[in-house]
Amino acid sequence: MARLLGDPTAAEMRRLSLNPLRHIDPIGTVVVPGMLALAHLPVFGWAKPVPVDFRRLGNPRRDMMLVAAAGPGSNLILAGIGAVLLGLLVRGFAGGESPPGLAGFVALNLVNFLTINIFLALFNLLPIPPFDGSHIVEGLLPMRLARAYGRVRQVGFALVLVVLIVLPSLIPGFDPVGKVVVPPVQWLTGYYFALAELVAGVTGS
Repeated sequence: MARLLGDPTAAEMRRLSLNPLRHIDPIGTVVVPGMLALAHLPVFGWAKPVPVDFRRLGNPRRDMMLVAAAGPGSNLILAGIGAVLLGLLVRGFAGGESPPGLAGFVALNLVNFLTINIFLALFNLLPIPPFDGSHIVEGLLPMRLARAYGRVRQVGFALVLVVLIVLPSLIPGFDPVGKVVVPPVQWLTGYYFALAELVAGVTGS
């Protein structure tokens, strides 16, 4: 998206690659998942943010929001593709029968695929730097507030560790992911399953 809007930074830094090693973030890919696993909390993480030089965008404030929204948007599109494939897979199983064998394994992984993508989309919309939601909020705020909010980015990783790991481990019942992210994920997942059922019904009729 950034390249379409005038910023080729990611291409110049060879980040437009399918090689996962180029996208490993020491904090989000290693430290945070490891600490969550040791604390027996739900494990999640993130890849290295795609480099964007907002000064090279045509309309920096607007384009910043578009670039940030592209990540969660692509996750939701992938979830939709997973729902359609799930519907196509189960269309031949009438009467509520479960797909057997390999087909059942594929169906289960498609369910996981669409659920994970929905979770990633909404998780990345949290307004905490460096998540995509922080860029969207920054673009919507008046300039003075946006500058003040942008300063939070300097301590973004520390803020993530405190809010998502330290406080949940110290304060019983403090679970921002479980209370803020999971409910809308469950709600939205229901619509994707409805899409899968619609595809199964239409193609099976």
